[in-house]
Amino acid sequence: MKIITTGLLLFFILNKGFSQEELNDSTMAMDEVIIKAFEQNRSLKSSTYSVRFIETNNGDRNNKTSLVNGFNTVAGVRMEERSPGSYRINIRGSSLRSPFGVRNVKVYWNNIPLTDPGGNTYFNQLAWNNFSSIEIFKGPAGSMYGAGTGGLILINNFDRWKPGVSLEYLTGSFNLQNVFASASFGKKENKNQLTFAHNQTDGYRIHTNMRRDNFSWQSQLVLSDKQQLSASVLFTDLFYQTPGALTLSDYLADPKAARPAAGPFPSSVNAKAAIYQKNITAGFTNTYYINTSLKNTTTAYGAFTQIKNPAVRNYERRNEPSYGGRTVFIYNKKNEDQRDFQLVSGSEYQKGIFNTQVFNNKNGNPDTLQTNDDIDYTTYNFFIQGDLNLNKKWFINTGISLNKTKVEFTRLSQSPVIMQNRSYKNELAPRFSLKRMLTNDLSIQATVARGFSPPTTGELLPSTGVISTFLEAEYGWNYEMTFNYALFKNKLHFDVTGFYFKLNNALVQRRDLSGADFFVNAGDVTQKGIELHADYLSFAPARSILDYSQFRIDYTYNHFRYGSFIKGTDDFSGKTVPSVPSNIFSALADIQFKKGIYINVTYYAASTIFLNDANTAAADAYQLTGCRIGWKKTFQQKNKLNFYAGADNLFDETYSLGNDINAAANRFYNAAPGRNYYVGISFQWIRSTKK
Repeated sequence: MKIITTGLLLFFILNKGFSQEELNDSTMAMDEVIIKAFEQNRSLKSSTYSVRFIETNNGDRNNKTSLVNGFNTVAGVRMEERSPGSYRINIRGSSLRSPFGVRNVKVYWNNIPLTDPGGNTYFNQLAWNNFSSIEIFKGPAGSMYGAGTGGLILINNFDRWKPGVSLEYLTGSFNLQNVFASASFGKKENKNQLTFAHNQTDGYRIHTNMRRDNFSWQSQLVLSDKQQLSASVLFTDLFYQTPGALTLSDYLADPKAARPAAGPFPSSVNAKAAIYQKNITAGFTNTYYINTSLKNTTTAYGAFTQIKNPAVRNYERRNEPSYGGRTVFIYNKKNEDQRDFQLVSGSEYQKGIFNTQVFNNKNGNPDTLQTNDDIDYTTYNFFIQGDLNLNKKWFINTGISLNKTKVEFTRLSQSPVIMQNRSYKNELAPRFSLKRMLTNDLSIQATVARGFSPPTTGELLPSTGVISTFLEAEYGWNYEMTFNYALFKNKLHFDVTGFYFKLNNALVQRRDLSGADFFVNAGDVTQKGIELHADYLSFAPARSILDYSQFRIDYTYNHFRYGSFIKGTDDFSGKTVPSVPSNIFSALADIQFKKGIYINVTYYAASTIFLNDANTAAADAYQLTGCRIGWKKTFQQKNKLNFYAGADNLFDETYSLGNDINAAANRFYNAAPGRNYYVGISFQWIRSTKK
């Protein structure tokens, strides 16, 4: 609490110092950001959804290898990294069921689902230049986006298109080598964009090399006054080594070490433990304006993922083709009496035809076959939603969806062939939200929503190889209230959200002695919390050497507890839910000088994190400080040069980021990088669009 109090005091001191100046209007004001989630397409001020954004101001502050630091600037959100390339996203405790990767969070890229039909998202396929903005919605989003209790992430990278080219190179500690290139061409009626990214690092720990090559193409074609067609392709070739988690004694002795040999299991190095991953996603979206009030947006896509994973206990090979589509009808009616009404209805369908083969691991190569499973996973939902705006004072939103999920396993490696299936059907996911503008600067918002999330393919077929169709879907009701307040002529924005989420049949991760994952249903989990956000933007007067200053603070308090949770002789009732720190604090400070010099300072602190359900093991609290100093210059209004250098973890804190929860033999810890440095240069040429 001392850290939090000091940070808040510093924020308001700085706020007072700058608020006395005469400021210019800013297009960077938060209420001018357009919310796309739930087909709102309106400013944050008039939206009934509490959405947060990752953009340049809070995302581009580090070495651009991942989005970990950017996500961790958002209250209620925590992104973890076990090693370069291995990520986990936690939105209000959603990582409880994620040993790695992203589960229980629905992710879209340019309207195309990156979350596969089985509920997994390979977030590590994304590179830095695959987005221009990221919208994050916290809590159940099932009223329009299908099953899920964790949240929603919308990734957009074609909404700020300008013709031109850009090139960026970045190098740093641990042999970091990043290259980003993009080309945007065409005209208003036919826009195109190509991007390429290469990321490479040796990593902080032993056996943490990573290489990622990423390519994307987006195109938008205006066919007529009524019709627009867009297409997107994303391809990634990724390799990263997996060092494995350490016990506390190993972690304290040498946090850089990889998992050593233990009993019958080899070390991570000898097993050549790694992930070889290829992803390709392609789709198109057709938007057709039927008349001035009604339009349809239809997306169709196909995707394919190939995974090869030599590990300590086995060698896994997965091929995961999938396809699907989404169609949405939007009726919008604006009346002269200041009453705006919008009705949205549609459906989404996803189909996955997966195959997973598990072998013995012989020096990093597949040996004797253990299991061979075909997995047929189908999910679809139908939804309807209404929005009503009354005199720009009352904003009402209500929606509901009907969801069905079916999964079928065929174990081909046994004779006779074994088939198991399970359906999770007819689950209703309603949502109701009400917002009241008390004044032009003060609003209050209340939301009630139900979430529903069946087990993913990774949970139904965990790395133990035991098909787990006995697992139940988790579900629960979420209640939250948000206060928004703007001060000093809209220069300071402040909001606070309180939420209560009762989750039943919560899916909880466990690990056996070999490090294999498996899952159980906890009785129930009560998730209560407070999220606070404040940001301040100040433009300096003409006589000042400063151009602008910006400050931002995010604080999260989590009170997550098991209700009735008894498994065998173990009673975890009332225990703190592992993997989630009770207190998280983030502070950002940006100063831009008129001569082009700029300074970015980032501070992040997390409290103690319990690592098992019994609360007998915990990772220590830690604090991180980062700083970037740069110089940017625009030449002839179309050439932009940016040179920068920075450091992360300035005070060389030893901490674990991406803990293995409920691990057998107490192998919980994955050390994060110590103090590290980077330097980069970028060039951008923007073609003039004047005729």
